[in-house]
Order: sequence, then structure tokens, then C-alpha cells
Amino acid sequence: MLGLVITIAIAFLITVLLSPILIPFLRRLKFGQSIREEGPKSHMKKTGTPTMGGIMIVLSIVITSIVMASKYGGFGYELGLLLFVLLGYGLLGFLDDFIKVALKRNLGLTSKQKMLGQIIIAIIFYIILRNQGFPTYIQIPGTDIQWDLGIGYAFLIVFMLVGASNGVNLTDGLDGLLSGTAAIAFGAFGILAWYGTPQNEVAIFSLAVVGALLGFLVFNAHPAKVFMGDTGSLALGGAIAAVAILTKLEILLVIIGGVFVLETLSVMIQVVSFKTTGKRVFKMSPLHHHYELVGWSEWRVVTTFWFMGLVFAALGIYIEVWLG
Repeated sequence: MLGLVITIAIAFLITVLLSPILIPFLRRLKFGQSIREEGPKSHMKKTGTPTMGGIMIVLSIVITSIVMASKYGGFGYELGLLLFVLLGYGLLGFLDDFIKVALKRNLGLTSKQKMLGQIIIAIIFYIILRNQGFPTYIQIPGTDIQWDLGIGYAFLIVFMLVGASNGVNLTDGLDGLLSGTAAIAFGAFGILAWYGTPQNEVAIFSLAVVGALLGFLVFNAHPAKVFMGDTGSLALGGAIAAVAILTKLEILLVIIGGVFVLETLSVMIQVVSFKTTGKRVFKMSPLHHHYELVGWSEWRVVTTFWFMGLVFAALGIYIEVWLG
């Protein structure tokens, strides 16, 4: 247990120490955030805030995970897979961010390019898993009910990795919103990975993410001095799906990642409603923007979503530990 606390502390310190170096560097390179014109008008003042801060998050996670895993049990295939997904989706996000800020194309990679990259990484992840003899069943949380999906498990993995990376990406819209909710969700998975028969590598990785995000939050909380960009959000989304798969808690991701699910659903509902009826269900999607336009302050929206994340995380832990 002490090792897990140390893991959080090391990742936190690395991020906090990297930030004062990287943030001015990003500012000098003029890697500032471009704000969408169709977004809330109050966000226009954030134009130029350094983005691509996800670089320091990813670096912190990688360094901490390797150091701590080597100390507590060694570097195995599980950690290798988690780092592969983190770096793979992080690189995809980096390319997207770079195109936006350096080449001044506000939309970055096209949706087809991004989707293709996400799918390729997910397929490679599945192939490596199957070569390790990883089981293809899914289990209802809190029960002994299982279904073996066979080859269908490959489609589930692709759906989870692509869906989670995009869902988490949608949540990254307010100062500190994703940093806080993701830290909570990874913390829950870290606890569950350690519970019962410990999966040391997964637990260490998950809590390294928690530490890195808490360190990033020091500079990302309102008013944010840096944004993580797609470099961070895509990496975190892919990583949390990979953690859920490796711990065989695929279904529980829907609960622990409840905030990300609600954000994604709000976008889907908005699009379907507008295309079929010409009317919008929300003032703006994703959901956090709706509450902004209702009149909530940015800080109120963020803290409310953090609280929702805590409730979802506690519910997920309760289902798996006390009902399982």
C-alpha cells in the first residue's frame, strides 16, 4: 500500500516540476489554444492559453510507472500494453494538436484520420492480448454471470478504446474538468486493481495517472494556465479503457466513467434530435456547456461534475467489492 501512495506522490512531483519548464516553452512556441467560434462566448478570453500540456502528463505517467513497477514486481506485458495505448493515443492527439496550433488548422486531423488511427491501435492491442492468452469473456459486475464473446471480444475492445478516447476527449472543455474527473475514475480502477489478487502493474499505472493529473490540476484549475489538449485527453481515454479491459471490468467502465458516458450521450442526443426534429435538447453540447449557458459559473459546473465522478466511482467500487 505504501508503494501505491509513493507512486501518486512521485507522479505528482514530476508533473509539478515539469510544468514551470514546459508551460513557458509552449508559450514561446506560440502553441496556444484556438477557441471554437460556436462555443460559449465566455471562452474567447482563453484564446492563446498554452495547450499540449498532455505531454507532461504522459511523461510523468511513463517515468513513474516504469520506475515503480521495476521496484514492485517487475515490468510485464500488462504495463507494456498500457504504455503502448497511452503513447499511441497520445501521439495521435499530439498530431491533432500540432496541426491545430502549428499549422493553424483549427479542426486538426480529419475525423476519418483520427478514427483510423484509433482503430489501428485498438486492433494491435487486441492482437497482443490474444497472443498472451487473455480470456474473451465479459462478466456482469457483482455477479458470477459470464459470457464468452469469442471473436466478438475484438469488436468490444475496438469499441471501448475508440469510444472511451472520444468520450474523454469530449469532457475536456472546462478548466480542470477532465483532470479531476479522470483522476477520480483512475483512482477507482487503481483500488480495484489492487483489491483481491493484486494486479500490481495495472494498479501502479492507474495511480501514476492519478498523481500526474493531480499535479497537472495545480496549473489547469480555473483560471487554467495550460490545457492538456488532445495529447492528454485521447491518451487518457484510451488508457482508462485499457485498464478496464485488463482488470476484466469492461462493463464497470460505464459506471466508473459515468461522467464521460453522460457527456458522450448528450452529444449523441443533441445531434439526433437536431437532425430529426430541428430542435435542440440542450442549449449546447457536450453537457457541461449546457450548464454554463443556463447560468452556472465554470467553477460550479466543474465541481458538480467532480462530485458526480466521485459518486460514480464509489458506486463502481461498491458493486465490485461488496456485491462481488
